[in-house]
Amino acid sequence: MGDFPSHLVTAPARPRSGRFKATVIGVFVFGLCLLLAGGTAAPALTSPAFLISGVREIPSPPQGTSWAPSPRTADGLRMVASTDGQEFQLHTAGGDRTFLPGVDLGDTTPGHLPGKGAISAAQYRAWFAAMGWLGLRVVRIYEIHPPAFYEQLAAWNQANPDRPLYLVQGVRLPDETYVKKRNLFDKPFTDAFRRELRAAAQAVTGELTRDATFGQVGGAWTTDVTPWLAGWIIGREIDPGAAAASDRRNASVPRFTGRYFRNTPKSTPTERWLAARMNDLAGYVARHGVSQPIAFVNWPTTDPLRHPQEPLPQEDLLPIDANHVLPTADWPAGTFASYHAYPFYPDFLRHEPDLLDYEYEGHADPYAGYLADLRRHHATMPTLITEFGVPSSIGSAHNAPLGRSQGDHSEQAAMRINADLLRMIKDQGLGGGFVFSWTDEWHRYTWNTAGRQDWTRRQLWHDPLTNEQYFGLLAMDADGAPDAADQQLLDSDGWPARKVTARVDEEYLHLEAELADSAPGSMMVMFDVLPAVTGTPMIGSGDRRPDAVFALNLIGHDGQAYLRSQLDPVKLDFSVPASKRGSAPAGWNVFELVVNRAITVPRTGVRLPVELQNAGRLIHGSWDPEDDEADSRALWELDGNHLAVRVPWAMLGFADPSAHRVGVPKNGKLTTQVSPGVTVSFTASGTDQVVGQVRWSNWNRPYYSERLKQGAANLRDAALVATGGG
Repeated sequence: MGDFPSHLVTAPARPRSGRFKATVIGVFVFGLCLLLAGGTAAPALTSPAFLISGVREIPSPPQGTSWAPSPRTADGLRMVASTDGQEFQLHTAGGDRTFLPGVDLGDTTPGHLPGKGAISAAQYRAWFAAMGWLGLRVVRIYEIHPPAFYEQLAAWNQANPDRPLYLVQGVRLPDETYVKKRNLFDKPFTDAFRRELRAAAQAVTGELTRDATFGQVGGAWTTDVTPWLAGWIIGREIDPGAAAASDRRNASVPRFTGRYFRNTPKSTPTERWLAARMNDLAGYVARHGVSQPIAFVNWPTTDPLRHPQEPLPQEDLLPIDANHVLPTADWPAGTFASYHAYPFYPDFLRHEPDLLDYEYEGHADPYAGYLADLRRHHATMPTLITEFGVPSSIGSAHNAPLGRSQGDHSEQAAMRINADLLRMIKDQGLGGGFVFSWTDEWHRYTWNTAGRQDWTRRQLWHDPLTNEQYFGLLAMDADGAPDAADQQLLDSDGWPARKVTARVDEEYLHLEAELADSAPGSMMVMFDVLPAVTGTPMIGSGDRRPDAVFALNLIGHDGQAYLRSQLDPVKLDFSVPASKRGSAPAGWNVFELVVNRAITVPRTGVRLPVELQNAGRLIHGSWDPEDDEADSRALWELDGNHLAVRVPWAMLGFADPSAHRVGVPKNGKLTTQVSPGVTVSFTASGTDQVVGQVRWSNWNRPYYSERLKQGAANLRDAALVATGGG
């Protein structure tokens, strides 16, 4: 086999910091969260603390005027929130609040799929306390949560009357059958959604009892949280192709005029269906003598603006306009425009001249321009960005202007960007910003890694290459089985290493090595995950045919991950010309992710090339969350003769490490083979050293611990500024 690139073998020495630099770091003790919440830790919570980087002492809760609800009454309906022109007004004892910093909360934890009711009461208690510390004033949920959510929310708010956490309740579509049938007006689909709207109205008032079904929690809801219910957001992002077909099919459906919501004359069939569902919900809610602002989920793909430079037609196919769905005089709380809007997608953010020329804080900022366009369009109602943020993942799925890509951010960088975006949303005159999301969600997938994974067991392991799993403010760190001891792989007088230990968890394979004196300037850490394939290229001076390699420059502190060509998963995504791939020896590929396929812009004929991320660039440094200078993307660190390496399972070719399954692409499709374990070898200066084989037991239950991510204090500062100091 040929040599790996020379810059990984020789490089000038430069200063490096120690492995764990001594720092003074504030620790927001988990017990303090529970003390504030009035509870004790449950066994499911394995973390002893929320670690918050950069804080020198345990901070006091945000101070300021009271946020206690001070509802108004109109037409016999009580409102804790309402809309007035472009203002969203939360009525509190300290006055009307017109900007709401919030967070989106899913309904699951590692090892579980949504709809299983996996979050414990103790977790809710601790999470609400941490949200309050961060200055977040709203928690938005997408569907009915288990009764414990509403019980603990009410308990937290009653214990903290001047600093309550307000709720925006969501109601998910029942399924995706409208996409298959190309018909939003399909009666079984519509009837199922109406039932869920009614159930949600009963859940928030404490009047719901139902059995659990697939994807739907059951129980008895007995807690009324309407004193803190600030609004509703129904549905999810609408599929543009299915909705466009539905509009053609239902073109004769008349404009809707209900008691609480109506359509304007220019409304489309999709907007008429949405108005009818919002009217349904308002009717269920009004029976309890309350009114809250109601909106539907929208996103840039179906926004009402035109984007002539958007490369993908489906991203500018169908406009859905909240201006065409309006409340009547009988719904005094009003409505608002709700958008899931991120700075990295769709691509019109990279191509529209007006957006590229928009100035914010002295420089061009297309995302700020897009926010301004949304507010300008919705001139008679508030606009809220109810999902925004960037993930703290190694892998990315899309490039973006100003470095706000869909991944490849450290925790500190992601939190800094989220804080900047929250301030921007406030500065552009919008009514609120809800960061996505509260926790890292292991079950999530993304387009450029989903084809590489066994989707039936994705929730059992945590993949740093899948950006969708790392949007959380709360890290859900893999811990590994508590009874799994470190494995001694090597204890000898050998070279280049004398001692090597290994351990595995649900996120990484970890190696700790003590190198011999006179350590080499570069070294390859090699991994065999499947039996050798005859005829495949060898590496080093022996008969070594590894499947993955970490090539480390121990002097220059850089490195590169490679995967054997037979296991390279890029071929499962899109066709990528060899000329576009990173430089690698014959039979090998740089570990890369496709972040944009090659496309032709329909309106201009301009050909845009494929874009790839070198996700296998091996960052050197500490990943200890207690180290102020840590980089959560770092995968190796050399401190003296001590070498620490952690390898994401995907970089070893695994499609499911919990079942030892390695992905083997065949004819464009994923097949899997069972790995007997990972054999580790070192190669340096022509010397091969077999270290040993790492083994582990299959797992069906993951173990994890929780902590606030590094840099979370940046978001806290932005939230407090946005609300005038608390």
